[in-house]
Amino acid sequence: MSPYAATWVAVLAAAALCFATKLLGHRVPTHWLEQPRVARVAGLVTVALLAALVAVQTFTTTDSAVIVDARLVAVAVAAVALALRAPFIVVVVLAAVVAAVLRAL
Repeated sequence: MSPYAATWVAVLAAAALCFATKLLGHRVPTHWLEQPRVARVAGLVTVALLAALVAVQTFTTTDSAVIVDARLVAVAVAAVALALRAPFIVVVVLAAVVAAVLRAL
């Protein structure tokens, strides 16, 4: 199998898995999801996954090396803007501008 065909097989398999997961989520009885423990765990898992994604994208390079560069400052600026309750588009633009300026220096 060529690498091109393998990529498409992987994309289609991932799409099928996502669809199956979504379908399975609709089949879960409502009273299971309304339990406070389930709601709390679902909220915490979401935050943990997003935090892990941000950490990996901030501190790693394509060759899996850990590095500190302009992205860290940009994320810090975005965190401060979020703490000040800035609109989301302002947060994104601030972080992008800070990263661009630091990389241009």
